[in-house]
Amino acid sequence: MLLIPAIDLKQGHCVRLEQGDMDKVTTFSEDPGAMAKHWVEQGARRLHLVDLDGAFAGKPKNESAIKSILKAVGDDIPVQLGGGIRDLETIERLLDDGLSYVIIGTAAVKNPGFLQDACVAFPGHIIVGLDAKEGKVATDGWSKLTGHEVADLAKKYEDYGVEAIIYTDIGRDGMLQGINMDATVKLAQAVNIPIIASGGLTNMNDIDALCAAEPEGVMGVIAGRAIYTGSLDLAKAQKYADEKSN
Repeated sequence: MLLIPAIDLKQGHCVRLEQGDMDKVTTFSEDPGAMAKHWVEQGARRLHLVDLDGAFAGKPKNESAIKSILKAVGDDIPVQLGGGIRDLETIERLLDDGLSYVIIGTAAVKNPGFLQDACVAFPGHIIVGLDAKEGKVATDGWSKLTGHEVADLAKKYEDYGVEAIIYTDIGRDGMLQGINMDATVKLAQAVNIPIIASGGLTNMNDIDALCAAEPEGVMGVIAGRAIYTGSLDLAKAQKYADEKSN
């Protein structure tokens, strides 16, 4: 079970939002590279970056901060990025810069042909981010709720060849209310590709539940506000998860 620290980038700073609201922002660091190095030292084996400005603008906006993070971690661990990735040229540039995975969210829903092309052009490097509320997929920085069922889209994306799916319960993100395990496990059972849980990670009870769901295909969890506020100790939680998995 991978605990994947999130580094959300806004105007070059490391921040956290409540339920994706750009007006409800807490700044945790003005040095994303140092923050990335801190999480690696705490035992992180992957990092999750979100270009918040890029998600709203439709193209990456924090590339200098992203490059500082990649320089800070070097080849130590893989780094994945989402937010505003809408074309193959952007994906190629980001992978050339040193990213291991790119995450396609809104564009996967609105332009499935682009996602399919990306999976063909960059096999093994494409992750889809599915953000949902009450089983329905949301797009455009969570501002629009679609009529698509999460499982239906996930099955289609699996056929395209995506590497994994990040499933976010947007009602819980940044609220420290616990992972929506029922929905996460249901999605993992519907497909044969790994699921990364996101939204609501709070404490060791969540880690227990996630480890129990690992055989169903839940491979990791995005760790955000909990590790920044200290309600969850990343190093201890990752060690505990490793012990539970063995």
